Amino acid sequence: MKEELIDLLRQALQSLADAESLALPEALDIQLERGRGSGHGDYASNVAMRLAKPARQNPRDLAAKLVAHLPVHPHVDRVEVAGPGFINFFLTQDAANAVIARIHREGDEYGRSNHGRGERVIVEFVSANPTGPLHVGHGRGAAFGAALADVLEATGHDVHREYYINDAGRQMNILAVSVLVRYLAHRGEAVEFPANGYRGDYIHDIARDLEASGGERYRITATELATGLPADAHAGGDKEAHIDALIERARACLGETRYQEVLEAAVTTITADIDEDLAAFGVRYDRWFSERSLVSAGAVEQALTRLRQADTLYEADGALWFRSTDYGDDKDRVVRRADGQTTYFASDIAYHLNKFDRGFSHAIDVFGADHHGYMARVRASLAAFGHPAEKLTFRLVQFAILYRGSERLPMSTRSGEFVTLRELREEVGNDAARFFYVMRRPEQHLDFDLELAKSESNDNPVYYIQYAHARVCSVLRQMEERGLRHDPDNGLAALARLTAGHEQSLIDSLGRYTEVLESAAGSHEPHQLAAYLRDLAGAFHTYYNAHTFLVDDAELRNARLTLIQAVRQVVRNGLGLLGVSSPERM
Repeated sequence: MKEELIDLLRQALQSLADAESLALPEALDIQLERGRGSGHGDYASNVAMRLAKPARQNPRDLAAKLVAHLPVHPHVDRVEVAGPGFINFFLTQDAANAVIARIHREGDEYGRSNHGRGERVIVEFVSANPTGPLHVGHGRGAAFGAALADVLEATGHDVHREYYINDAGRQMNILAVSVLVRYLAHRGEAVEFPANGYRGDYIHDIARDLEASGGERYRITATELATGLPADAHAGGDKEAHIDALIERARACLGETRYQEVLEAAVTTITADIDEDLAAFGVRYDRWFSERSLVSAGAVEQALTRLRQADTLYEADGALWFRSTDYGDDKDRVVRRADGQTTYFASDIAYHLNKFDRGFSHAIDVFGADHHGYMARVRASLAAFGHPAEKLTFRLVQFAILYRGSERLPMSTRSGEFVTLRELREEVGNDAARFFYVMRRPEQHLDFDLELAKSESNDNPVYYIQYAHARVCSVLRQMEERGLRHDPDNGLAALARLTAGHEQSLIDSLGRYTEVLESAAGSHEPHQLAAYLRDLAGAFHTYYNAHTFLVDDAELRNARLTLIQAVRQVVRNGLGLLGVSSPERM
């Protein structure tokens, strides 16, 4: 209906322009919003106020002329000019009821549109370093990214979901020596664990697997490994210098082949664990993209070559720098260190270039809030390749802070003290976790209340919404138990009987579903859908408590059952996009 009204306004503008020889903007974006109350109509447009100045007319007079040129539409009851020049549309009751017929006709497809047709979008999300299991902080990025991708897909975008595996660089080497030291301890070597190593129990598990598969293959003595190492932090030394020296010593003692086998075993195990966790969380990907694949394919060097050809690189202090300040960054960035090693940023330049070389029209990066300073440099690199900044969108996700009662739970991967995403799912379930993670803007702080997530109360938003779906299913079971029948066709024909305020409110809410999806997709904010579902559930529960559905009047009964089945369908459709189930019994 919204698109049809916009088309009516467009026709009226053209008719008026022809009649009065008005010059209209070539690409006019006609805005139409939901009315703010019954007295303001079902929809309102400010197009007359926006065109008043270029048309050199009073906005209210221009609005009146536009209304006079509007074509007749069977679902428009009347059109009024209000305030300084708003055009308010009042729809017929048949127009509102037509939404119910459409929901029943389209079923699971209701709400989907071609709004984003022609847009190829890549959504990169989670991309946690494969240095340990996913914790509850990562879960929010997973739930948000998955919901955003699904909402975009539901509105016609061609969506590609991707996980970037940071499986190269220093943190991978720290992981490898952490596993090696645990392995050596299991083989009886008295090797002190580095202060800067990864300490979780999962490191012991990988070490045991390495021991089971390799036996003595990776064994070196503690003396060999410790020879020439600077003091660690516990002995008053520099933990960073110690871990770097330990990495080089491990490589020298094992040789590159065996060292890479240890590293590969660690990365493969942790990546597989992350994949398993996300799949169990209902999060899927079209591709897992390895950073090491960029390096081995020469993509990083190729990207640097293209930047050099564009005269955006220079050498200083023995390092190679990118002139990111030329493109809005606050300082230039190193892409190759003095020791000849490329930086993480160099890999990210190559990866983002690769995204657009694959033909995506838009890229969305879902990062943790600690990446705020990273946006300018990545956009700068794309600008250097000629890609407009608006083609890349960043959504920064605040880590969720988990509470058990008044106790805040730790989140440090390096120390090994954290609550994993798997543990959270086992305690509160996928549905509560997925919904709680997306019910606020990703940039907003989120305290995850375990007790609320597990409660069966109206204060628990996911329970409240799911209960609306289950209540409709319960009514239909009661209908069958009483030997009553529901005729959908008769129900649709009798929708005019639904005149109660609660019924009109529900019908209006159901009609907004498609608009909510398009708004959520356009602003990259799936929390809008979560809020809508909560409001819809609230309207239904109010209706449920105020009216009887299985009345003796067959016509009215059919109409009410048709309405609540539409509610059930929309709740199921919306929850599905958020990765939440719709139980029939609760």
